[in-house]
Amino acid sequence: MGEYTVELHAPIKLYLRVESAITLSATAESMTIEFDGPTEVVVGARSYHDQPAATVTTTTDPEDLMRVISAFGSALKTTSSERSYPTLRGHPPMVEVGDELDLAGLEPPKTGVAIEVPPDCRSVFLVASLAYYLGARVVPGDEPLLRTEKGFEYSLDGPTGFEQTVERTLKQVFFLDCLTRTEGLYPIEVHERRMLEAKIGLDFPTLYDTSLADQLEAYLAVPFETLEDHLPEWKLTTHVSPTASSVEMLPFAVNDLATIRCEDPEPAPNPAMAGAVESGDVAISETARSEGFTRSATSNKGVQSEDPFVEPEPDESLEQMWVGEGTPVNASKGSVEAYKHRLARTPTDGEIGITVVCNDASMDEERDFINETYGERDELPFDITVERDLTVEQLKAVLSTQSDFLHYIGHVDPEGFECVDGKLDATTLESVGVDAFLLNACQSYRQGMALIEHGAIGGIVTLTDVLNCEAVTMGRTLARLLNSGFPLRPALGIAREESIIGG
Repeated sequence: MGEYTVELHAPIKLYLRVESAITLSATAESMTIEFDGPTEVVVGARSYHDQPAATVTTTTDPEDLMRVISAFGSALKTTSSERSYPTLRGHPPMVEVGDELDLAGLEPPKTGVAIEVPPDCRSVFLVASLAYYLGARVVPGDEPLLRTEKGFEYSLDGPTGFEQTVERTLKQVFFLDCLTRTEGLYPIEVHERRMLEAKIGLDFPTLYDTSLADQLEAYLAVPFETLEDHLPEWKLTTHVSPTASSVEMLPFAVNDLATIRCEDPEPAPNPAMAGAVESGDVAISETARSEGFTRSATSNKGVQSEDPFVEPEPDESLEQMWVGEGTPVNASKGSVEAYKHRLARTPTDGEIGITVVCNDASMDEERDFINETYGERDELPFDITVERDLTVEQLKAVLSTQSDFLHYIGHVDPEGFECVDGKLDATTLESVGVDAFLLNACQSYRQGMALIEHGAIGGIVTLTDVLNCEAVTMGRTLARLLNSGFPLRPALGIAREESIIGG
């Protein structure tokens, strides 16, 4: 018996407050809450705000871009340290490039924080996540500088350079907010606070009740090196081409609180050149190719793309994303269309639909294994459909039908998916109903991008020819990881470490 607050992660955020003994029981499909007799329950609710509230329009003028980035902070649900919880931030507005500036009436919160940067695209983009998280205005200045209305100033062009100083500042403020918030709504003991509190000398109870400006002054007095070993591994680094059109991807990167790098990466060689297929530190020689067949529908050895290959410089984040022209190597390709499709989707009701397509009988080994793998967790409501030897029209129907995940096994080249009666070019599809996909075939990048452009949300593709035996290994590993709940990018990263494959 006692007073309890129960927080439920439903389609909206639900809170229950009761004075009663509580018994909770849950399965993958339902949860039951039982009280000790008739009980009065106080119910609260709020939205997650995982959809943009508006769309703003900007010109390519850097000062207009500054005002757009400043408007991102309008999505914050609070400016307290609890904004370190993702559900208390909210999705920034979407951005379109047009002929004039239109902020749709959005303004940044009154935090008293401003970020000064030189008026150029690169400088503005680099501070986007930091400005959003601080609810800061971005204004023109000669040097990168964070300042508050109370007179505090902090250079964003420190000894490690502008780009890395901004990244460190974001991570440091976020991390210390996570420690400070333990004095507020969720008084949960945190290991990192126990380890650091005496060393850094911050008065967290006092800090919790002070203004954001005062918190920043206290936080940034702590040397970054003191915190560095305790910082969480960051989820995403977004490498952005410093051109005005890239601003349309920034709301999605900022929503993930990505660290942002602006660079003109060195051109990367075609992964299929020089008789070897590069994948991380692994090369498949022509000798290895002779020992097994590939999954290519033609004799071409790699993507014949008009776009150059680019390889962004990786950092320690879990995921690397490239935003700009070119085909990225060892990074995912950021697509505004994919993010828009995700926003338009509604959560799946009932069972999770998985479609397995095998369009070559010689690849049945992978089909049989993954069919068993995706269905091996009895507690998860999977509806698995297996198709084989499809015609062009049949495959078109499969791709157009709503499905949560497609695992494709067969031959692909830049011209299309090989079917029993010809090839299906995904660029000719009117719509795609598949949410996510794995195209475990040769040279599937171009066809995968076509699926994204016509309705899909994300997928895993190859840039080059792949040996069938190694594709089977990769397909098995990915199936296990996806079946265990791993998202696409982390699953691919782990699978690459365990498999030899091109692309």
